[in-house]
Amino acid sequence: MLGKLFGRVGERPAADPHALPAPRRRKNGTYTVRALGDARVLALVEAADAGDWEAVKAALVPFDLGSDHQVLGELADLDGVQDWIGRAAEEDGDHRATALLISGARHIAWGWEARTAERAANVTQEQWRVFHERLEVAEEHLLRAAELRPAWVTPWRRLLTSGRGMSLGDTVNRTRRDAALRRDPLDLETHVEWVSQLQPRWGGRPGQAMTYAREAFTRAPEGHRLGCVVAMAHIEDWVESDSQSCLDLPYIQAELREAARHSILHPAYERRPGWQHDFNVFAMALSLASESVVAPRVFHALDGAYTSWPWGYMAQPDKAYARFRRHA
Repeated sequence: MLGKLFGRVGERPAADPHALPAPRRRKNGTYTVRALGDARVLALVEAADAGDWEAVKAALVPFDLGSDHQVLGELADLDGVQDWIGRAAEEDGDHRATALLISGARHIAWGWEARTAERAANVTQEQWRVFHERLEVAEEHLLRAAELRPAWVTPWRRLLTSGRGMSLGDTVNRTRRDAALRRDPLDLETHVEWVSQLQPRWGGRPGQAMTYAREAFTRAPEGHRLGCVVAMAHIEDWVESDSQSCLDLPYIQAELREAARHSILHPAYERRPGWQHDFNVFAMALSLASESVVAPRVFHALDGAYTSWPWGYMAQPDKAYARFRRHA
């Protein structure tokens, strides 16, 4: 029966030797993915948490930080990195670009921590001051990293976020988006960031982001994770809408099924570190659309693995994940 529902056992992805074992599950059968579910990324995070630059460099060897947004994101979200990474950038000439990239990414996240997720009207003057101060450091470091490593896409994608936060305007941000996409036209994180920038809350027009996402998806090869841009655009539409059931429409359900089958559920999809994030994006979009054909396959593949993004758009994200999983 399970083979008919979820595919033959022989078609399942081969076991990943670097995969972290699932931690102790909650009573509802779920658990939070740590360090992208990868032992090598965990070693990297632990080295960074200890402020050990030599160990960080050693742990980065299997990864290309110039293109791997998710690995960079693990460092960007780690509190305390800002205390020592600037010194590494000053003292280690051979790895200055890497240190600058990490510092820039961290200062963006650190800046948003100061601003908080409150609406602009509720952010204090002091919070704005610290926010902009940290983003200015991020801008300087990311631009220097991009200059030192012209082929890297990650600095340009991060500069989109800092540019939005500093209200640098459409011309600057489009230039940065184009710089990223010249380096990798199929870069999912750049496309998703642009979908976010096109939302009405950031000055976009209704429907503009969805049109962009659909056009980007037409260029995605089979098995490419770029299909997530369609799912994310629908989630963003849900965030903007006053209706909780705005995605519960047959044509949206069909579009999400097609995107999932073309990307994360296609045999050519590669389960790299952090693949659970891609599946969580589809799990949330399919759930919000009340889709019942593909959603069970996605939740089955996750086997309880939960990532805070994009569920963080909900008031109780982990409980929402568990509830939708239970009903899938």
